[in-house]
Amino acid sequence: MITPEPVPRANEKGTCGNLEPVGSRELLPRREMLSYMAAFGGAFLAAQGLVSPGEAAEDPAPTQAKRAPGKRYDMKKSINLWALPYPSKMSLRECLELCKEAGFDGVELNYALEGDLTPETSDAAVRDVARLVRQIGLEVSGLCSFLFWPYSFTHEDPQRRQRGIELAVDMIRTARLLETKNLLVIAGSTYVPWLPDDPPVPFEVCDQRAREALRKLIPVAEQAGISLNVENIFMNGYLHSPQELAAFVDSFGSSAVGVHFDTGNIAQYHFAEYWIPILGKRIRNVHLKEASKKVNEFNLHTFRPLLDGTTNWPAVLEALDSVGYRGYLTFEYFNPYPHWPEALVFHTSDALDRMLGRKS
Repeated sequence: MITPEPVPRANEKGTCGNLEPVGSRELLPRREMLSYMAAFGGAFLAAQGLVSPGEAAEDPAPTQAKRAPGKRYDMKKSINLWALPYPSKMSLRECLELCKEAGFDGVELNYALEGDLTPETSDAAVRDVARLVRQIGLEVSGLCSFLFWPYSFTHEDPQRRQRGIELAVDMIRTARLLETKNLLVIAGSTYVPWLPDDPPVPFEVCDQRAREALRKLIPVAEQAGISLNVENIFMNGYLHSPQELAAFVDSFGSSAVGVHFDTGNIAQYHFAEYWIPILGKRIRNVHLKEASKKVNEFNLHTFRPLLDGTTNWPAVLEALDSVGYRGYLTFEYFNPYPHWPEALVFHTSDALDRMLGRKS
């Protein structure tokens, strides 16, 4: 007959197994506690009674800067239509009406090969889109396009590079007709992670091709009154520091070249609030993307709703305010909610209201 092992009981001091007592509670061994804290955060574990408030304070989560209570930032709220199920489930009008109802000041529209804004869209049709936006009570905060990836200025195929320049010229036309000055531009890439079979482009070749493309576009943009805003990208292997990006923009000596600053694209290894003072007045438009440094994977699925991450938003807003930025803050997100997509739109607008001091 096998005698079962007795269940561990508390000794005279209240201990049980390897657990360490504190009053009526039992604390986890330190190594295990740190593992739990890394996964869930000290505040959450303290609320479960598993760590003491003092140990919760050891949580390595970044300290959030505090801004002056009630401070209002003179910046405008915008959202990119990628955050809505357009055009699969909602029309352009439905999207715009939803954004207006949620309280946005503007919307960022996207140029594609199909849809309302394409290379085949006539001048009159683009003006109709602009008129619809204004009638609903919004502004076009900028024009964006995914086409800079398959038709990169730095692609190994010269025909792809040429097509990329042609598309960019038409984007300038479209932006002018939409009455926005902002066109997001991706300067190029040395490597695209989702195309592992494509050979990497040597850095000096990438840089040369990117500069050649921008030089061709600058006269067109200057004539149209459009700003070519070069975006910082997290996975293109090019322009990966604020100093590099600033030097790249300045090298053209044209007011038609600026920066489209994206907070989330650098979130894995950098801090947005440290880029902003270096880029300064070069910043013409801004993407707000939320991310978490607690997540090691970094791709388009890493981004999350505003405030659900580790971005130090008070410090980011203070930095933007300090360099005199008064433009749009555009929420960019690539995964519209499959059910009740309006929930994301209303949450984002509410979050921006609180961030900008419009709502306490």
